[in-house]
Amino acid sequence: MTLNRLFITFFGSGLAPKAPGTVGSLAALIAGVAVLQFFPMETLFLLTLAVSVIGVFEINRYEKATGTHDDKSIVIDEVAGMWIALMIAVGTAHTMSYPYALEIAYAVSFAAFRLFDIWKPSTIGTIDRKVKGGLGVMGDDILAGFAGGFLSVIVLMGLDKLL
Repeated sequence: MTLNRLFITFFGSGLAPKAPGTVGSLAALIAGVAVLQFFPMETLFLLTLAVSVIGVFEINRYEKATGTHDDKSIVIDEVAGMWIALMIAVGTAHTMSYPYALEIAYAVSFAAFRLFDIWKPSTIGTIDRKVKGGLGVMGDDILAGFAGGFLSVIVLMGLDKLL
């Protein structure tokens, strides 16, 4: 396996025979939570930024070499989107006063990101359909990450009012 393939499949998680996007998102969640256990949020932010920028170029390189677009094994876009949703949710969870807010933030950010990544409403779907190359592959998931993060905030704040 080449370094390019290792990167765009997020260490092979995108090679799962079923639901590679979900498997890649779950791998990203686990990696993101691990990073946050040992490093400050800024580290995950910088990793997300690096993965997003490098992802565009590496996906372009892969697509040029294979003649494909948005191969289902490419999950580095899910990694960037999942980490964005996770950062927004965790940032909010730290302000909540109810028990297990952080664990709920992990679960809700995953579910909310997958919802927007699969559903692709509005601009997310437009980017997915119309923007070609690595920018299109990464762009819709980055936007889905923000949407999933903001939905997570609504859920976490709603739970704060209820509990």
